[in-house]
Amino acid sequence: MLPGSALACALLLFHADNARLPLSEAGSDSSLFGFRDAAAELKAEARFLAVPDPKRAEEHLRILTQAPHIAGSPEDKATADYVAERFREAGLDTEIVEYRVWFNYPEEVSVEAALPSGVIMRGPSREHVDGDPFQDDPRIKPPYNGMAPSGDAEAEVVYANYGSPEDFQKLAQMKIDVRGKIVLVRYGQNFRGVKAFVAQEHGAAGVIIYSDPADDGWRRGDKYPQGPWRPDTGAQRGSIGYMFQFSGDPTTPGVAAVPSLPDSKRTPPEKSAQLPKIPTTPISYGDAWPVLQHLDGPESPREWQGSLPFTYHVGPGPVKVKLHLKQDYQYRTIWDVIGRVRGTDWPNEWVVSGNHRDAWVYGAVDPNSGTAAMLESVRGIGELLKSGWKPKRSLVFASWDAEEEGLIGSTEWGEEHAEELKEAAAYFNMDVAVSGPKFGASSVPSLKQFLREISKAVQSPLGGSVYESWHKSSQPGNETFNPQETAGSTFRPPAAQVHSDVPVGDLGSGSDYTVFLQHLGVPSTDIGSTGAYGVYHSVFDNFNWFKKFGDPNFVYEQQMARLYGLEALRMANADYLPFDYEEYGKEIVAYIDGAKKKAETKFTGRVPDFGPAAQAAKHFQDAGAKILLKERKAPEDAAKLNRALCDAERALLLPEGLPNRPWYRHAIYAPGQYTGYAAVVIPGVNEAIDAGDLDRTRQQIAELAAALNRAARTLDSYH
Repeated sequence: MLPGSALACALLLFHADNARLPLSEAGSDSSLFGFRDAAAELKAEARFLAVPDPKRAEEHLRILTQAPHIAGSPEDKATADYVAERFREAGLDTEIVEYRVWFNYPEEVSVEAALPSGVIMRGPSREHVDGDPFQDDPRIKPPYNGMAPSGDAEAEVVYANYGSPEDFQKLAQMKIDVRGKIVLVRYGQNFRGVKAFVAQEHGAAGVIIYSDPADDGWRRGDKYPQGPWRPDTGAQRGSIGYMFQFSGDPTTPGVAAVPSLPDSKRTPPEKSAQLPKIPTTPISYGDAWPVLQHLDGPESPREWQGSLPFTYHVGPGPVKVKLHLKQDYQYRTIWDVIGRVRGTDWPNEWVVSGNHRDAWVYGAVDPNSGTAAMLESVRGIGELLKSGWKPKRSLVFASWDAEEEGLIGSTEWGEEHAEELKEAAAYFNMDVAVSGPKFGASSVPSLKQFLREISKAVQSPLGGSVYESWHKSSQPGNETFNPQETAGSTFRPPAAQVHSDVPVGDLGSGSDYTVFLQHLGVPSTDIGSTGAYGVYHSVFDNFNWFKKFGDPNFVYEQQMARLYGLEALRMANADYLPFDYEEYGKEIVAYIDGAKKKAETKFTGRVPDFGPAAQAAKHFQDAGAKILLKERKAPEDAAKLNRALCDAERALLLPEGLPNRPWYRHAIYAPGQYTGYAAVVIPGVNEAIDAGDLDRTRQQIAELAAALNRAARTLDSYH
């Protein structure tokens, strides 16, 4: 490692070289995009980039993961206190904000399978491997699903692959009736709550979700502790709350669950649209093995075959399972940590950066690799503050709680501050900062080029810039397909790629940007560095796994701290917001073209008129191109320009929200009702087509056209 001063000089030269690249690569001529004069900014960025330190990140992660710290627990509060202390040391005005929210801990969980051989499988088995130092802590809760109801079910088992609508349709074609049965599905391909939702729609009595070794176990490579993949006893916990309806506390959609909110102002839990109705719980593939092995009925479709060493059958039976869940539901207190630095010029234009802190068990990768990186970002900001530097816009750093239960801490804070966030410049998310060396990002299209430029300003542990390693890893043939669907959205390719550049994905859901973008219309990004990671949401996602397989020298933690902090630093100081609405418009044009082609197949001979939406998208693209030209001229008085750039994203919100789920208001991006994590673009239109509803498709085309014209007029308002 270079000494701090030498590193600062090297990074300043690295920055200066990038600043001389053309706009399409790094900025216009001798300046950074967004700045009239980049000199002061580059000096501040070089000082910041010299601060994040691998050893300090390692110490943060060791402390944050020394105990299981599920949301609402005393150990969770201890992590909040630790983060608050680090924020205050850096000079941030810091508070711990409490919310009172409804969620469950497991009281009794049992899965008993009566096998034809007379053997009884009793689960869930304790997660155990030889030599893990963290697995025996008595505070570890057994594998369970957050937001699952209490209940009992005893029935024959039917295997339903990943539990998608298409999988249930395939069972129906095979004349397999799932009504009254317990459905066994594997993790992957969609959000676990979708699996419960679709099974509930089809009349199943209960759901068991297991992790197949084909998806994140031995099929991928050596299992933990020899390798990074899921061992036989590893089980994936996770919420099954219907976050595709709304995120946050199940009893307060659209309202902040502050401690003083009376129960009379809350939705009774039994009436919440977010809470599943049938008992659902996870098990390991070790526990699923004898159940699957003894199923009768037809052979499963060959694409349903996992990696257990026998032919999979779909049932039903003769295996019977008795499922017993007793959940401890209560209103529990959670703790968000909020640190602020007031801006000098535009204090109301908040730049918010967030990462969640709570974990199902230890959460070394998910989420505390992100927390450790964020703390090093904050320390870098603190060093700038000590030198007398001040941001032009207010910086807000947030450590969210209860994300794992349903994005609760971020959603409640966003709903509480909805009015102030109407002027926010951006929200920057980081959930899993590091599970390996492959950088990826997702974003609204207006910030995709901003992310590419940020990646050029940070050195990669692989040599060169992060952008260079990102570009190399995204070339055809270098993709790493990961069918195990997690909340980390950064590996998903975008729905439209309008530039021959590194791909930046689209924002669906599953992480804390949801309330900011899809409910409040704040431009958002999400970044992470991914790799071979098979211990998601298990006891084995701990410090030992991370040191062996995630980032042994914590150099990717350092990289992510630099990238994350640089996003906030550059956005806070920009003279005019570095948004590219031309790229946004081009992507929407492509989305509409794709939806039209799908409609031509779905509604043969009755295709609705996409003309108004296509014209509105072209209007939006043209307005984006015009305002981009004005941005390149670096106007002296940027206040009006910034207002138009900020307000354009808000203009894409639908006044009535999406059909059947009005909490989601963004016309362009939402989590899919049957995907959950992955984004559905122009969701009102696409989901109406998927449902075969011609009238709703026409109505949603009109709503989309109105939103795009509003946004275009907002951009046109700057002359």
